[in-house]
Parts: sequence; C-alpha cells; structure tokens
Amino acid sequence: MRYSMWAYPWDLQDLGLETTYDEYRNKAGVNSISLAVSYHAGRFLQPRSPHRKSYFPQDGTIYFTPEQNRWDDQEIKPLVADNLHEKGDMLSVLIRDRPKHGLAVSCWTVCLHNTRLGMLHPDHVTRNAFGDPSYYSLCPSSPAARSYVTTLIADLTHNYRPDIVELETIGFMGFDHGYHHEKDGLSLTSEDEFLLSLCFCEHCTQAATRSGVDATNTKILVKELIEDAVAKETPSPLFPSFPEDGIAAFKGLPTLYDFLKWRSQPVTSLVESIRKAAHPESKIVLIEGENAWRDGVDLKAIGKVCDGVILCAYSANPESVRAVIKSTRGAIGADKYLGFGASAFYEHTKSKDELVERVQAALTAGANGVNFYNYGLIPEPRLTWIKASTEVS
Repeated sequence: MRYSMWAYPWDLQDLGLETTYDEYRNKAGVNSISLAVSYHAGRFLQPRSPHRKSYFPQDGTIYFTPEQNRWDDQEIKPLVADNLHEKGDMLSVLIRDRPKHGLAVSCWTVCLHNTRLGMLHPDHVTRNAFGDPSYYSLCPSSPAARSYVTTLIADLTHNYRPDIVELETIGFMGFDHGYHHEKDGLSLTSEDEFLLSLCFCEHCTQAATRSGVDATNTKILVKELIEDAVAKETPSPLFPSFPEDGIAAFKGLPTLYDFLKWRSQPVTSLVESIRKAAHPESKIVLIEGENAWRDGVDLKAIGKVCDGVILCAYSANPESVRAVIKSTRGAIGADKYLGFGASAFYEHTKSKDELVERVQAALTAGANGVNFYNYGLIPEPRLTWIKASTEVS
C-alpha cells in the first residue's frame, strides 16, 4: 500500500532533511514523499517553520534543474525558482537519499496552471466565448503549451528518475479558480461558471472543427446563454439537472453537447504524449477531483493512456468516498493505480477519526494508496492523524 504526503521544497529546507525523513517514516507513518517540482503563487501559512510563519513562493516556477538543450527550440520555457539557486535542489537530494530514507519519491507537478507563463504567452491561454483570456490557465489544445508540458515531464523523468510523476491541472481550469480578489456581483450559478470555463481559443476552435464539431456555432450559443444569465435580476439555473448529470445536462442542445464530448480529446492526447515522452521507469498519474469532467478529463479514456489517477475528495463523507472511488476504479480499470487524496486541513477534516473513516472507506472501495495534504501546512500533532489513517488497512 502506498502512503504519501505532499510537501514543498521550502518545508524540507526549513525543517531540515533529518526531521523530514523522521516525521514521514515515524510520526506520519508514510512510505512516500510527493514533492512539488512545478508550482504556482500563493500565500502559505507555515505553522512549524522555525524561520517564518508565512511564505510567498515565486509564481509559475520549477524546483528542479532542467536540461537546457531540451528547451532551445521551445516557445514556452520554464523558469527555475530562485529558491533552488539560493537553498538547493531538494528533489536531487531526495533522489540521492532514497537508500537512506527508504521513501519512494513522487514529483507533484502543476502543469497548465501558470499565470506567469500565461501573461508571457497570451496566445496560448484558455479564452471564454467572448475571447476573454484566463491568464492562469495554459490551454491543453495549444501546440506550444502541449510541447511545454510534455518536455517538462520528459526532462524531469529522464534526468531525475522519480518513482511517480503526479500531474495536476492537466485539463481546462474553471472560471471560478480563486484568482486574486475575484469579484462577482451576480453570484454565478454552477452552470454559468461552467459555461464561462469553456475554451474557444483559436487552438480549441480549430481542433474541434477538424474533428467535425461545430465550434463556431457552439461559441455563439454559449455567448447567448451567458448574456442571458448575466442579464437576470437574480441568478437562476436554466439546466436544473446540472451539475449532477454532468455534460448530459446539455443533451438538449446538440451542438453544445457535441463540443463538450470533444473537449476531453485534447486532454487525453496530451496525457498520452506525456506518457510516451517520459522515462518508462517513472509512473505517470493524474491528480483530479470528484468532478474531473468539468476539466475536460474523461477518466475512462485517461485510464488507457497513463498509469493511474489520484482522486481527491477532501470533504466527502465516507459513503461519498466509497462511491467516487468505486466509480473511478470502474472507469480507469482494475490494473491501474488508484490513489485517494485526503486532506488534514481542519476546514476539511475536524478529527483524527474523521480522517481515518474517510481513508478506510477509500481503501475498502478499491484505492491502492493515499496521498495526504499537506506536510508543511499542518501542525505537528496532526501528523498522528495521518499515521492512524495508515494503520487501517
């Protein structure tokens, strides 16, 4: 059984490697570490750091040393974080110390969510039906964005040989993302937010059209639906079975429904290209949420082109966890890795027993392992919650 805990390079730097190794193995009882190697900006409370209580990571940077000749001809290139230059390559140290610490090493890799790169390359970000850019989201249909992510994972796996690469944000990001000081005076409904998340950039429009999908008229229809929604005095849903029925809620609008079915194709083919380019000894898995379809992720198709999925359900009750794990297992197949993403944040999990029950539900439903969120962001006593959860199998 695989038990891993997500962590950031600055956690290891602040707490020290010996403390990290000891807390992973003994206090948390896990056998793997999932280190962020490509990450976005934010403000992170640091409850256990002896040096600070908040940290603002550099936006859209990587935490490993790339092989420069792989990037000479790439339009979109990564930026190595100042943190690595100043405090060292933590991934290299983890890989070097594998015989010492005995932990499997996974690379937690944020892929298309990159505001810094989106601002630099606006022709390769997602755009809604009105042409408005979402700078925080590179588009999975963009050839340059696809090449960037594929090269990133090839570089990472061939030069570091991690056990697993965990791909986060490999699909289309939502309009309601949590960007700086978002303002919404309408209180958008779930369907409004979803329609505003649909990408009609030139790359998506051209790719959909080549596949026989009427992207042009779909774009017009979506614009009309959004215009009607934002003109209402108060918000009200037009599609009452959304989001429970997923994209099937839009079957009554055939052009839109066809576009939504097509939307998973660029995501699936991107994951397939990543798996082919990666070193064969490194497993490639996706990190997804309970509603992966919102991101254009077809789990059944994904199961055919990579090594598995980590399905996150941070606040779900045990019954819901069992249901989503069984559903995901049925989609990806019996031979693929299925991890469960659990959170030790108090806002998600109020007690040790709650975490244990959630993890137990996932394992009995067919999960092969658990990833816990997040090493540096929780107080030390909560590591015992994680250890209790690892002892249920």
